[in-house]
Amino acid sequence: MSAVVGVDLALIVLLVALAWWILAARDAFAAIAGFVAYGLVLMLAWMRLAGPDVALTEGAIGSGLSGLMLFGAAARLRRKGHEAATASPSAGTAMRVGVGLLCAGVVAALAAIVLELPEPAPTLAPQAAASLGATRLGNPVTGVLLAYRALDTLLEKVVLFLALIGVWSLAPDRAWGGAPRIPSVESHGALRLLAQVLPPFGILVGIHMVWNGADAPGGAFPGSAVLAAMWMLALAAGLTRLPAVSCRRLRTAIIIGPAVFLLVAFAGFGLAGAFLAYPDGWAKPLIVAIELPLILSIAVILTLLIAGPPETEVRP
Repeated sequence: MSAVVGVDLALIVLLVALAWWILAARDAFAAIAGFVAYGLVLMLAWMRLAGPDVALTEGAIGSGLSGLMLFGAAARLRRKGHEAATASPSAGTAMRVGVGLLCAGVVAALAAIVLELPEPAPTLAPQAAASLGATRLGNPVTGVLLAYRALDTLLEKVVLFLALIGVWSLAPDRAWGGAPRIPSVESHGALRLLAQVLPPFGILVGIHMVWNGADAPGGAFPGSAVLAAMWMLALAAGLTRLPAVSCRRLRTAIIIGPAVFLLVAFAGFGLAGAFLAYPDGWAKPLIVAIELPLILSIAVILTLLIAGPPETEVRP
């Protein structure tokens, strides 16, 4: 058995073991810690499958920001005593059995689909690669997301914006226009030091991922997730506070990315004769122009989604 096969087998065993740990954990925080570790191992698995863009997204979104969101939700539930008010043990067992059967059904269906795939599997990759030269992009993933299927990407950003409005709508009337509140973390020397040292490097990495995304793995979403993680780190350490949702600069940062995206999309009618069409030779500059403001909007929206609805009352 070669070393590469050994690594692959080790990743498979780790994934199955962590999945079992998540299901078997009796404490929410232990289950979430297992979920974060599962995401990191899954990121390595995607790297082994030659999917660096998917691996970056999994690490930044699936493991990092989702883990922070789940930790925040668990802390809020514990603070409000919801864990003590959970259903009876018999109801919990029935729910676990039901969820387990549902998951087993989904896995069986996916396995059946994979086994029925023709060999080789159908793909549009050759056509996408053949047309990539016209866009002057070096990263085929960016070409798919912002040239071939740009409308889907635009709608994803609109969904993020709508999701934030939905979260804000949960705020009580007295707090509308106030600021979300990150669950307080006791001042800890190591955390404060990490929050002071890491963000400058994280900001550079995030900007590099966006700038480099046109020609290499990266792009606006993974880069924005890194920036959001740096902001969350500073917030958790108590180094800064979130502004009120009524802050005009905050709202400008939220809408500037989708607004520029829509502006370029409608400009396509005049420049190239169609919605979201790019004139010859201008695809790459316009895509970079779309991604630069998007990184700010996505980073702010992701942070605010994790922070939750406004809780502090508006000061007169």
